[in-house]
Amino acid sequence: MALTVNQNIMIAEDELSEEFIRASGPGGQNVNKVATAVKLKFNAAGSLCLTAEVKQRLFSLYRNRINLDGYLVIDARNHRTREANRLEARQRLAEIIRLAAVRPKIRRKTKPTYASRARRVDDKKKKGQTKSLRKKVGNSGD
Repeated sequence: MALTVNQNIMIAEDELSEEFIRASGPGGQNVNKVATAVKLKFNAAGSLCLTAEVKQRLFSLYRNRINLDGYLVIDARNHRTREANRLEARQRLAEIIRLAAVRPKIRRKTKPTYASRARRVDDKKKKGQTKSLRKKVGNSGD
């Protein structure tokens, strides 16, 4: 069963590895006996389903979650059951990749209009006049 990120990206099951560990949190005494937390690892560096552009954005956005081997590690331990934690980890992975797949909007430089430059100069002149009126009135020789 492949993980569907969006209509263009589907992650094969063999690119994911899961490790079940003991978790803290809800579960009472059961939490000490059963390994319900999930550590999901995704081979981001060696993935065949991601383009180079998406990989580069993924590494720049989530560099603190990617280890030296190129694996993106997600830890899910919020739920009491193994299956719920597994589902949450997969959903978080899909959301991370979905965000990395969005191409950022390119900012194009624009020049200020003639009218906006004129307004700026007028405002500066008015502020200068206001400040000059704050000076003491009297003999300039004192």
